[in-house]
Amino acid sequence: MEFVVLAFFCGLSAGVIGKLKGSSFWIWFLVGAVLPLIGTLAAVLYRNEREEPHRRCPECNNVMPLHNQVCMRCGRDLDWPGETPPEREKALPGASPRPGRGRSEPLH
Repeated sequence: MEFVVLAFFCGLSAGVIGKLKGSSFWIWFLVGAVLPLIGTLAAVLYRNEREEPHRRCPECNNVMPLHNQVCMRCGRDLDWPGETPPEREKALPGASPRPGRGRSEPLH
């Protein structure tokens, strides 16, 4: 019984940490529950997906990570930008592009 309680709370902590870093709560919950202390440690050491550079789709204006090659909303093939943005920024889906810049250029 103690193991079930430990597994539940380790799964909960790994899920919350994973969600704060931009990943799926349920995947990290399962990893933390199956591997109680190792799963929570793995969630802490996992990369933060919210800090990835983002760009907009020129067709539907959807904000997505820079590494996506196809827009998940409209299905358009996206070209790789000419240069990688020097700074990383958390882009919100409702954010508007900066004035004077094309919508297909990466946000930074």
